[in-house]
Amino acid sequence: MSTLPRVLVVCIGNSLVADDAAGCEVYRLLTERKLPSGMRVTLMGIAGIDLLDELQGEQTLIIVDAVQFGARPGTLHLLPWEEIPQTAGLPVSAHGIGVRESIEIGRVLYHEKMPEKVMLLAIEGHCFDTIGGLMTPEVRSAVKTAADVVLRYADAVENEWCEPEQVLNKILISPDALSLSH
Repeated sequence: MSTLPRVLVVCIGNSLVADDAAGCEVYRLLTERKLPSGMRVTLMGIAGIDLLDELQGEQTLIIVDAVQFGARPGTLHLLPWEEIPQTAGLPVSAHGIGVRESIEIGRVLYHEKMPEKVMLLAIEGHCFDTIGGLMTPEVRSAVKTAADVVLRYADAVENEWCEPEQVLNKILISPDALSLSH
């Protein structure tokens, strides 16, 4: 009998577009490491409504994506669902129908598959319009810390060393202080 992973991490991004590649790079780093047994990681170029196909009843969903919230490039934002900014008719992410809209649709149509908790691990980007361009140095340096944050959360869930909220609630990591402690 297989046990369903408790944490689903969905990394979103486009490896061909400068800072939008941040999610792809976090995915690469995670898949190169030994993942906790209670964690599943997937990569999506565009999340949108296809995000719902990935959900299998996990306890927690962590979305990793590059965003533009107005902070310094390289800043990590770790936000619970309730604090993910709503925009005036436009999704926070540049991938068509946004994560927020997809989750709301899922809660209506697929209640049994929906996670109890949804978190956004957002990497503040700067350059989203350069096809074939490299990630900016600030974003590139934030990627490893983003992968570490994801692994810490999954470890907290699996080994119950603390409440997951202690890892996730309102963490804002500036490019000047890219380190975490628990």
